[in-house]
Amino acid sequence: MSAAPVQRYLDRRPDTDESYALLDFPDWRALAPLAATLRDTGWGRHVSYSRKVFVPLTQLCRDVCHYCTFAQTPRRLEKAFLTVEDVLDIARRGAAAGCKEVLFTLGDKPEARYAQAREALAHSGHSSTLSYLKEVAAKVLEQTGLLPHLNPGLMSQTDFALLRPVAPSMGIMLETASERLSEPGGPHFGSPDKIPARRLETIRIAGEMRVPLTTGILIGIGETRRERIDALLALRDLADRFDHIQEIIVQNFRAKPGTKMHAAPEPSMDELCWTVAVARLILGSEMSIQAPPNLYSGDLTDLIRAGINDWGGVSPVTPDHVNPEAPWPHLERLAAETERAGHVLVERLTVYPRFIEARRAWIDPALHRHVLRLSDSAGLARPGEWAPGVAQPASEDDERDVRRSAGATVSERIARAVDRALSGEQLDESGIVALFSARGGDFAHVCEAADRLRKSVVGDIVSYVVTRNINYTNICLHRCGFCAFSKGKAHEALRGLPYLVELPEIARRVREAWARGATEVCMQGGIHPSFTGETYLAICRAAKEAVPQIHVHAFSPLEVTHGARTLGLSVRAFLQELQAAGLSSLPGTAAEILDDEIRREICPDKVSTQEWLDVVGAAHELGLATTSTIMFGHLEGYEHWARHLLRLRAQQLRTGGFTEFVPLPFVHMEAPLYLKGLARKGPALREAILMHAVARLALHPHFRNIQASWVKLGPRWAQETLRAGANDLGGTLMNESISRAAGAAHGQELSPPRMEELIRALGRTPLQRTTLYKRASAERHARAWNPPALAEPVAAKVSGRVANLA
Repeated sequence: MSAAPVQRYLDRRPDTDESYALLDFPDWRALAPLAATLRDTGWGRHVSYSRKVFVPLTQLCRDVCHYCTFAQTPRRLEKAFLTVEDVLDIARRGAAAGCKEVLFTLGDKPEARYAQAREALAHSGHSSTLSYLKEVAAKVLEQTGLLPHLNPGLMSQTDFALLRPVAPSMGIMLETASERLSEPGGPHFGSPDKIPARRLETIRIAGEMRVPLTTGILIGIGETRRERIDALLALRDLADRFDHIQEIIVQNFRAKPGTKMHAAPEPSMDELCWTVAVARLILGSEMSIQAPPNLYSGDLTDLIRAGINDWGGVSPVTPDHVNPEAPWPHLERLAAETERAGHVLVERLTVYPRFIEARRAWIDPALHRHVLRLSDSAGLARPGEWAPGVAQPASEDDERDVRRSAGATVSERIARAVDRALSGEQLDESGIVALFSARGGDFAHVCEAADRLRKSVVGDIVSYVVTRNINYTNICLHRCGFCAFSKGKAHEALRGLPYLVELPEIARRVREAWARGATEVCMQGGIHPSFTGETYLAICRAAKEAVPQIHVHAFSPLEVTHGARTLGLSVRAFLQELQAAGLSSLPGTAAEILDDEIRREICPDKVSTQEWLDVVGAAHELGLATTSTIMFGHLEGYEHWARHLLRLRAQQLRTGGFTEFVPLPFVHMEAPLYLKGLARKGPALREAILMHAVARLALHPHFRNIQASWVKLGPRWAQETLRAGANDLGGTLMNESISRAAGAAHGQELSPPRMEELIRALGRTPLQRTTLYKRASAERHARAWNPPALAEPVAAKVSGRVANLA
């Protein structure tokens, strides 16, 4: 068979006959280029691993595989099962080392063979190993947060139903499809749980029970190459039928002293690479194919060349109990070897991203909060401990994730997308998603390109505005799942009491802001049940009467829509009324994610995507500038971020009027969505920085200003975004309620001297600006640098009553 026909596998997977025809290619190097191309098509430059601890819950097993040293007899063990405390101790050490997964390894149903196993289980209050496994896994989950991955062997529907609520993924190795190897003299003789038909039946049942499953083959135990292809085709058939196999492991046999196969020849590394390449061609681009790095004695880059996209589980804490003679490679070495192959090492969870995205179908609801807590917005593992609004410093894992290493490789796809953006060309959704997926050298390239673009557009000036936030009520009719600020019957348990800031106090705060150098007041609040359009008009008049020179930056598109509806006016007519009352510009808040798929989940009774765009469009047409925002990192994905940016770009092309783009990372601590286990902990640090960089690129040349929210990011990481495309630090605030209500440690005030200190530390030039990006007057600047102390703000507590400002 010539090499040419194999090229068709780029377009479709081989049929059965074509799969067996791969036997005509004895050298894996002939297949590697095609296998690597298929891998890159499905997985890009990412090669993943799971940071985990291994827990040998019991080494008793009713099987007697002739190559195994994991299974032991009772007389060789101190105890039949690890205790709950034994397991929790291992899990806690893993959690302290940054692990996300606990892999339970155990023998098949030892109670069917050993009285000691039955007695130990009875002493623990259980009749089966699986029942005890469920208890231990549940305690690990609740007490350490590590996600259990279970490998208990053959299981029935009842068994899967028992364990599914405590494990987002499970596993069973097929090992081989050859019945011959279970015959006398074979490695599986005397092992009833290794009969291929029984293992395939368990894999089938896992599909019926919608359990994300890891499986694979073991090579070098006496099977032929053709029998390996038999096994791969059997697994492919089940994967096609149920779509539940998340990864297939290609593992090589290692001979071990003390076993019947201690003198059996081990497969060569070329043999392993051949099997990996054939598996990639047979299984296609989308299947995750894994090879354990600790069992490979050659150049690790060969496995990447052969088509793997995953290294499997690697533990910084525990050994490989099945192959204790083979230590795990240090993660730094694994990252370096992966980089040497032109790829980037990324950490994943025990359950793969596509199952997290479709978690309602694939993961038990009891596990959603645990999975989301550990995942980033791509469904991969969230590194470190940093989260928006959290005061504690970033961990080493966080810092490593955003480190820009000199000389790291950049993928062709990222380089091409960046070049297109720099030229002002509009990227498509997939191109923007690729930029958000950037890691390693790609991450550095995106950030540095955005920073160069920033310099070419706005120079080295970093601006800020002296403003006061006046959040005049936290009472709201809406039930937005991300909001910890609003109060109402659905939000009574959240932080703080309901309040209303009345007109005299609004006027006093405006006068005080002016005395402290402010050029702007930013006024927003909840949708109070008694508010009408007249309320918003009265707020405007109160502010302008207090200080006629003040710029009134007020009312989200939601508030504008509400005010118009209550007065029976069109949005345009109501905006004209607000203009006449003193409104100068609108904050582009209430945008959240401009995609109705997500809005239905997080704010179902709020304005739709099109309604939001219609309000800002009408404002622009009337000469009212607006900002634009995104609130990201809760339950949406990169594709939703991309659509949001594309819709803002299109709106700017239609009407102009956006002064800036402001990324607002989701602050999770007190948010109802998070407390209910329905949201992540905000974006990862890398994602938060990338949002500014990608926005600079994707919105170019139609947006001039990208603002960093120091309230959400904290001063240090807001400063870092200034090295990744941002050019504005937003407002000094004086008072801020919304982020603080969500649990943010930052937000009360960042003084002008502190703003300028942060800016000058980067070698940039600070500029106190106005709302519309003009230089603030010298008089305003002098006042801002020598402000009087703030008086204690006054707000009427209105719990149990309704008040009206108008």
